[in-house]
Amino acid sequence: MTLRDRLAQAGIDVTQGEGSPALETPWFVRALQAFSGWLAALFLLGFLAMGAVFVLDNSAAAATLGLVMIAGAFMALQKAKGDFLEHLALAASLAGQLLVAWAIASLLEGTTVGLWWSLLVLQVALALAMPSLTHRAFSAFAAGLALYLALAEGIAVPSMAVGLVLLALVILFLNEFRWLARVRTVEALGLGLLLGLVAIQITAYLGQPLLGWRNDAGSGLAWLEPWAGNILAVLALLLLLRQLFKRHAQAMVPSVRMAAYGAVVLLLLLSLQAHGLIQSVVMVMLGFAIGHRLVVGSGVLLLLLSIANYYYWLEATLLSKALTLFALGGLLLAIRWVLRRWWPIEGKDDGRADAGEGASQ
Repeated sequence: MTLRDRLAQAGIDVTQGEGSPALETPWFVRALQAFSGWLAALFLLGFLAMGAVFVLDNSAAAATLGLVMIAGAFMALQKAKGDFLEHLALAASLAGQLLVAWAIASLLEGTTVGLWWSLLVLQVALALAMPSLTHRAFSAFAAGLALYLALAEGIAVPSMAVGLVLLALVILFLNEFRWLARVRTVEALGLGLLLGLVAIQITAYLGQPLLGWRNDAGSGLAWLEPWAGNILAVLALLLLLRQLFKRHAQAMVPSVRMAAYGAVVLLLLLSLQAHGLIQSVVMVMLGFAIGHRLVVGSGVLLLLLSIANYYYWLEATLLSKALTLFALGGLLLAIRWVLRRWWPIEGKDDGRADAGEGASQ
């Protein structure tokens, strides 16, 4: 398969001969079209709500109407050629999802754990099936929030949801270019999970539980908090390091590998005090590994928030905070020194260039 065929399979247009590439619609025009689609959808949904408000009294009717609206949005998105129709269909799909959620909540009679698990299944199905990148990203975002609420209220271990979302995010972005025909789909799913992870972490750092949830009732699995999330984050970090070691296998020496694994263990111990630290570090490393600025920026933001949250944590003394932050700073400086000394990047500085040449020989 030629390079042109591979790019075409990935959805990247390649001009032939001296033809000029197609011009993309400016972002402000697309924003205006999206706004128009949402405005039209609000009027349309309001008109339908006035005539079909009786369905809220019947769970079966609400679920049926919701599924019909989702199916209609699916068919509209298959034929959508512009942002207006795409966002109109997205608004209709969201209204249908609300009707389905209303029907499920009515059937469960106040048991919200089952509602969150049901919505998780629905959002995962929509993220995989809907022929719209915007819809896939939103469904991935909603799936992350639903998973968090289900685990938080069901077994009182919300950090497990954070770890699972982070692990899925790392797996998606590390394998982004293995499916050339679905590069944009994978990126949309990854961005949705990224936004969900950032929203969950920010609400946790601000001390405001998501959707008013609070862990007032005890649980037999509460002792897993925050171990579960940290262990899953370590697993994601190990997968990332494995990919980086495989990419630079010829220039890697055993001492660097051992130092990296030792840094992972030390980072895990530090994260037991500064909660959310290891998740932020994984996001920063993932962003640098794949060259994604949005992932790097999100990781840096969460890293600063996790350090600030730990600094104002009243359950730890100032001495323990100072020692933890001192160890974290020393660890980061040591990692920087190791990378500058042994990491093979040609043309950056003499030490690393020499290391790269020696390893290649």
